[in-house]
Amino acid sequence: MRMMDLFCGTGGFASGVCQGLGPSSAVVFGIDSLEVATRTFRANHPGAAIVHGDIRKWPPRKVQEVHGIGPDTVDLIVGGPPCQGFSSIRPHRSAFDEDERNGLYQDFVEYVDFFRPPAFVMENVVGLVTHRGGTTLESIMRSFVQRGYQTDWRILNAANFGVPQRRERLIMIGLLHGADPPFPRPTHLSNGGTIGLSDKTRLITDQSTLYQTPPKTKAVTAWEAISDLPPVGAGEEAMEYMIPPKNEYQNRMRGATTRLTLHKATEHTARMVEIIKHSGSNINSLPPGMVTSGFSSSYSRLDPELPSVTLTVNFIHPASNKCIHPFEDRALTPREGARIQSFPDSFEFAGNRAQIVRQIGNAVPPLLGESLGRALAPFLR
Repeated sequence: MRMMDLFCGTGGFASGVCQGLGPSSAVVFGIDSLEVATRTFRANHPGAAIVHGDIRKWPPRKVQEVHGIGPDTVDLIVGGPPCQGFSSIRPHRSAFDEDERNGLYQDFVEYVDFFRPPAFVMENVVGLVTHRGGTTLESIMRSFVQRGYQTDWRILNAANFGVPQRRERLIMIGLLHGADPPFPRPTHLSNGGTIGLSDKTRLITDQSTLYQTPPKTKAVTAWEAISDLPPVGAGEEAMEYMIPPKNEYQNRMRGATTRLTLHKATEHTARMVEIIKHSGSNINSLPPGMVTSGFSSSYSRLDPELPSVTLTVNFIHPASNKCIHPFEDRALTPREGARIQSFPDSFEFAGNRAQIVRQIGNAVPPLLGESLGRALAPFLR
């Protein structure tokens, strides 16, 4: 089963989908405008053709001419058009920026229409649901339906699928041959909140009335994801595992890896360390006047008994969204962030530390992709 990954980023989402589809699947093509991301993609998908460039300058026919990938030779197209224009946390974006970003979904549609795969998966932020009163989402759906794809969407929370993070994504699936798109059933219990929608059938959670028997496995917590990693202080680094894995999740993340990488903590200032020492569940845990600005979740510790909140691209800095280690006086390391995103320790990242952190924070959790791959596998076979 041959897969294309558009707006591919690290390629972690595609890696997860491949795991779910089985050993007969492979990624054959990826494209992204961020050069360092394409290097990460190439490192983890060495057999795939990879393009660093603007997808608008790489129409499908050019891909066919340059890389020899033609219509009806691709089984699945996955990807997520850049979501900044749809994001509900950027209310002051300009109309020009919004239009530039939001229009990129049309390139995804063009690729699907040209290559005609049996299925596609498009992921995005949940803000797309309410963007322009829902008309943007309706337009995207209509574009695929007009091209012969039975198309539907749901909101999935990664914590319900084995990811130690309450990260919600909109997932749209289309099938070419008329069957109802398959969505994965939750495998883990998570009591985290979900986006408020009047149509609850659009939410796939362990509380959904669509399923007679809810899952029995509890969600993986942040501490269960990272507790086997050696303790490090601010500015310190560990390059060896000190203890064996403590649970199934850690065992899977480590696999056959013997060398620990990316486990270096940010070198905080003395003042920041003092702030961290006073940190708790939210910014109000700090003494009055210790900080003068920040969101309610800034300068706060991860709850060790729950899946992490959604990681941002700044999770190594305490002012970001709830990213201080549950017990140690520092922000998360890149390796801890990768664990919370469900990247295996063997996954290779290109670039410097700041670039790697942004790649991790922007990614779709590979384990969420794996759940989607398992749901699609019977249809693609």
